[in-house]
Amino acid sequence: MDCTLSSALRLKHHPVALLWTNDKPTDALQFHQDKWGCVMAMFAQAATGKTAVFDRQTFGCLGGGVGLGFGNQYVHWRGGIECFYGFLSNGNADRADASEIAEQIARTGRKVSVERFLHGEGLVKSPELARVFVDSMPMVDIAERYVVFKPLSSVDESKEQPQVVIFPVNADQLSALVSLANYNRGTLDAVTIQPVAGCQSIGILAYEEAISERPRAVIGLTDIAARTYTAPTLGHDILTFAVPLKMFHEMESNVQGSFLEKETWHSLTGS
Repeated sequence: MDCTLSSALRLKHHPVALLWTNDKPTDALQFHQDKWGCVMAMFAQAATGKTAVFDRQTFGCLGGGVGLGFGNQYVHWRGGIECFYGFLSNGNADRADASEIAEQIARTGRKVSVERFLHGEGLVKSPELARVFVDSMPMVDIAERYVVFKPLSSVDESKEQPQVVIFPVNADQLSALVSLANYNRGTLDAVTIQPVAGCQSIGILAYEEAISERPRAVIGLTDIAARTYTAPTLGHDILTFAVPLKMFHEMESNVQGSFLEKETWHSLTGS
């Protein structure tokens, strides 16, 4: 699938297509069944040219299952969803069963998870606000069996249709995409940014925009935990810019004649 933006932005990494399918791609990276992993680490691999696939047993972590569109996986959190509210905020150390659950987690070999279970990630101030955060998420349970990440250049448009196109970008490229997203809208709201997991900003938030009459792009990878898994592959200066397919075509059609062909952009990028 061609992408004029890729060359106009001078991207270092591949734009990534997110697809829903019932056909499992061959030779794709995939987490082992029911084993922990970060979806955004797989995204980073797709941005370097590989293909990754997920299903309802191989989405890596419960937040990743939510982000990819496999329903509200938080209800399966160890100790129940109330424990997830504590995990996201100020911890679960005060629970009567905290030691028992912590021991269960320790047996999985993830010592960091024990610390976060007991004392929280501190991403939301209180469990009550964490509940509001979860309740506000646009949960989706897709009908298809698989979610696939693959380089956009390897998408066969005659057989495949991405749900979302995701650009891994630095600050200059992000600035350009924000400008182009609003280029022909006549509004100032063509882009949104929300404090969610990295996989949720390229998944369910973008899915929600895709069914809108005028979809918006979603800036992501503001998730500091996910950034620890993408930085080794993509570097520390990368954010994501997720665009529903309809908006991708809109932006592609607006490259010609835009600032991307003008002196200021070429001066900034040295092109």
